Amino acid sequence: MFTQYTDKPFSLELSFYKVVEGLKQAVITDKGYKAERAKELLARIEKHPELDKGITSIQQITHNADLIADLLSDLFPQALANNEIKAVSIPYMGLSFNQTARFKKILADAGAEFQFAIRDFDDTHLYILSCCIILNRLYGTKLDFTRPMFYDIPTADGVMRHYRILYNGDFLEVLTTDKAPKLSKADIDELMDNYDNVDLWKEKFPVNSYVVKGFGLMTLIDVTVENALSTLKSNLLGSYTSPDIKENLITVFRSMYGIADMRMGFTLYDTNEGKFVNSRFGPGIHSFLVPYQEAHDGERLLCGESYECIVKDHTYFAVSDVSKYIKQERGNSLGEHLKKQGINSFILAPVVKDNVLLGIIELVSPRIRELNSVTANKLDIVMPFLVDTIDRKMHELQDRVRSVIQQHYTTLHPSVYWKFRREAQNFLECAGKGLTYQLKEIKFKEVFPLYGQVDISESSATRNLSVCNDLTNQLNELISILTSLAKADKKPVKNEKLDDLKNFVIDLKTNFRADTEQFIQHYIEENIHPILKEIKGTPKLKSKIEKYFSQTDTFTGDYHNYRRNYDKTLSLINQKLATIIDMRQAEIQEFYPHYYERFKTDGVEHNIYIGQTIAPSRPFTPSDLHRLRLWQLRVIAEMEVEQYNLKSMLPYQLGVTSLILVFSTPLAIRFRMHEKHFDVDGAYNIRYEVIKKRIDKAMIKGTRERITKQGKITIVYAKAEERKEYEHYISILQNAGVLNDDVEHFEVEELQGVAGLKALRVGLIHTRDIQKDHTIDYSKLYKHLPKT
Repeated sequence: MFTQYTDKPFSLELSFYKVVEGLKQAVITDKGYKAERAKELLARIEKHPELDKGITSIQQITHNADLIADLLSDLFPQALANNEIKAVSIPYMGLSFNQTARFKKILADAGAEFQFAIRDFDDTHLYILSCCIILNRLYGTKLDFTRPMFYDIPTADGVMRHYRILYNGDFLEVLTTDKAPKLSKADIDELMDNYDNVDLWKEKFPVNSYVVKGFGLMTLIDVTVENALSTLKSNLLGSYTSPDIKENLITVFRSMYGIADMRMGFTLYDTNEGKFVNSRFGPGIHSFLVPYQEAHDGERLLCGESYECIVKDHTYFAVSDVSKYIKQERGNSLGEHLKKQGINSFILAPVVKDNVLLGIIELVSPRIRELNSVTANKLDIVMPFLVDTIDRKMHELQDRVRSVIQQHYTTLHPSVYWKFRREAQNFLECAGKGLTYQLKEIKFKEVFPLYGQVDISESSATRNLSVCNDLTNQLNELISILTSLAKADKKPVKNEKLDDLKNFVIDLKTNFRADTEQFIQHYIEENIHPILKEIKGTPKLKSKIEKYFSQTDTFTGDYHNYRRNYDKTLSLINQKLATIIDMRQAEIQEFYPHYYERFKTDGVEHNIYIGQTIAPSRPFTPSDLHRLRLWQLRVIAEMEVEQYNLKSMLPYQLGVTSLILVFSTPLAIRFRMHEKHFDVDGAYNIRYEVIKKRIDKAMIKGTRERITKQGKITIVYAKAEERKEYEHYISILQNAGVLNDDVEHFEVEELQGVAGLKALRVGLIHTRDIQKDHTIDYSKLYKHLPKT
């Protein structure tokens, strides 16, 4: 039953000679009962001298068990036999005897196959520990080698309980043999500096070179709760994503409560919405209150008393008998819900931090009364650690959520992230010193803007057409149904509705407005659908009405077919355009870091800002701006060509128009915290934003023709040097077989507050598959740029 350790620096002589000497002294000094008892025991020991001179076999212990018990009765009071966990123990011999009644029961529950082993101790540890005992006893050292030692012992139903081991060596004596070398101070100093060198310890303390004579006392103290608390701390401080965390936590609670099949759950409380959520808060830790991935209103999920305790008073709520609890409150949904999961007693413990409810810890048992309001208070010792950990994990969860949002929605571009990080570090540094720090405005001065867009042409007209087609089909079917009804009962109400529907069909063809779709849809839902739902007509008519309603489904019905095709067309075009520019953007960033953002509307538009302030560690030259402008022209050409190739596969074969706005005056951009994006800063720079918003709908001066046109790229500029610069870029891409030779020059009509703009417009060679050049050879392309 006990693990036997092999090598040891001493041999053991089990003997009770110190107790015998004490009895002899009692005969001389004591009187009355004590003296008589000592004489009687000594007389019995004379018949079994091995108890004094040394026990040599297990049989001698078994044969003299009653005498040994009487001999040690002062050390093992009978009144404490059912309380103390105590025995005579010789660990190296794998031997324990004269156990108290409680110890015997613990051993019986553990089973015959169970092997005692000191937790985290092995032969090496115990060999060195034994040597330290010898040094303290014989050489007068004061080595403090004490460390807690534990036995982990299972109960009959499998719950692991934990016991701290206390040894009493008062009845042991250490003796030297001829094999024991005499140690010098230098030897002892060397040993003290080499604790882990077991070979050195065995050299100074050869195996069996000493004798330990006598016996030891071992007392076990049940520290299951304390051990559970310590284990809980370790688990909670460890990795939250560890796959073992669920089993570790459940094991801790099972040890605390002594319930082998107790289960644990957790329900998250969303303070913003006032709802409980099954959050899967940790690997495998689910909720018994909210078993599915859904949210529940607090008052609906928890019945009156439980809601009061947990949400309002932040106290434990325990039920020892779920069946009785259900009978006490009629319509008790909480009790019925838990009963269906095989739960017959439970504890709900609110997790509260700074008076804010974070969630509920759920402990459940399949048997009645195992969990109750009394045992709920055991949680007091562990809740502070659970609360702090859950609060920390929730903050980590929020950080991960923010990371996902930044990644997919409002990402801070890597080119400017450094400035935000530095500002955050300043804030945290001051906060750590207890100082108030006002976050500074993030601004980049002297940056050059580049703006471009690839816009889906005729998208508004196409959407209107798709709406008209869908509504016309729906109205015609309703007209057919109402016509059948009107023939049947000839009620004037239905005839009026029929006339309204026919007028709507005419309006769709001649007078379509922005609100027409919403107006007709609202009319149908409020005035026509109620009539159809009340009809009790022929089976044929009912079948026709059922079919009609099935076709009104937004995602699958025929009456949304044209609009779905329109949405699919826009989605495919935007996806294609965005993929191209994002891929090319990653390549050009390697030349010089710059801020980039793009937006999907009816097409894709992008903003780029480049300048020394964005990458202060790298010198910025006009060549960097020239390279980026040529890149922009080339990528927009690629986007338009790829969309042209995609057109034949689209439900609506829509084209695109492309535009670049040239602005050579550096400006400043500022991060607007409320909008969470960069915008131009300063009154003069606002002119740039005004031009961006108005330019795509502008006309060629003196005509009614838009400046943008399918199959061409329009470049809007204000200065002659800008025209000359872009004519050079066009020449480079014409030589590369990307652009056509049909360059147009014209003036742009005056816009509100903006005049003097001009434009270049150049055609694309759609037969060239630009995207086959998966990686653009920028060095070859840019060698034609002017050296600055």
